[in-house]
Amino acid sequence: MPKEPKNKRFFLIKPIYAKWIIGLWSLFLVILSPSTEGATQAWVPEKNVELVVGLAPGSFQDHTARMIQKIFQDEKFIPATTSVVNRSGGGGLIAWSYLSQHARDPHFLLITSPTLLTSQIMGFSPLGYKDMTPVATLSGQYVGMAVNAHSSLKNAAQLMERLKKDESSISFASSSRGSNLHILIAMVGKSAGVNVKKLKIAIFQGGGELTTAALGDHVDVIATATSNILPHYQSGKLRLLGIAAPHRLSGALKDVPTWKEQGVDAIALNWSGICAPRSISPSALAAWESQFDRLQKNATWKSDLEKNFQEPHFLNSQQTLDSLKEEEKILRAALTDLGLAK
Repeated sequence: MPKEPKNKRFFLIKPIYAKWIIGLWSLFLVILSPSTEGATQAWVPEKNVELVVGLAPGSFQDHTARMIQKIFQDEKFIPATTSVVNRSGGGGLIAWSYLSQHARDPHFLLITSPTLLTSQIMGFSPLGYKDMTPVATLSGQYVGMAVNAHSSLKNAAQLMERLKKDESSISFASSSRGSNLHILIAMVGKSAGVNVKKLKIAIFQGGGELTTAALGDHVDVIATATSNILPHYQSGKLRLLGIAAPHRLSGALKDVPTWKEQGVDAIALNWSGICAPRSISPSALAAWESQFDRLQKNATWKSDLEKNFQEPHFLNSQQTLDSLKEEEKILRAALTDLGLAK
């Protein structure tokens, strides 16, 4: 018969004590374990959130950022302050480079537009949407072309005729190289049968500078978002030659013809979206998606869109990513056809 161990007190524990020890050990493990509630808690900003704009104050992107800031702060969307930071220059490249310096930090949000795609396609920027985290698409606005009210150009037909005679006789202006505004100018030039690479196109940092240039007769024709032109059109200081929309707009712009009506098959929707730096956490991305979904349902936001002839166009992160991939293909084909792709 085998002998019992000498120190059998260490091996033989009465069942009642065993249950008591197991219970204490389980409690100890629960105390040491991370809280399940804390692990799944939604991310919230812990410091100031920067809304980064690649154009100067007065631009369409700048207006979008300031509306977001106003609603976030006035209606307490987030428990942190927000600030609008204009990093203009390089057709948006300075802003994109600034965002790329803050990888993994969701406290930086960039206001985006189609220029994010076209600048890379045309070789102006090494950065693109794949270097960022698409968060949402918010709205879209059609692009118009306008001249000073005293200009000899009364309509699109006269502009086309002038271009056919001498493409260098007209000076155009856009807010950035490779933008939808730039593409619209190129499409108008192509419809006139001229070499679009020979068109005179000055680049300004946003719609505010563009309209100032037109009002001061520094350029002949500007292409910009309709909301930038609207107050000067209503005051009689600028004349709209056409809007690159599939149909006429309503309200104060109902009498302005589309480019398609005038023989130029051009539609240019200048959408606005949000990108965060690359490699932010899934919880931070989900939090921002939720906030911008909430924003697009907000009454103040919807009223501002209507006032500025913007169309609601909300897409979440995955939908935005899918849309960017598809639009990149379309824009590359269009820019290749225009001889502007690299």
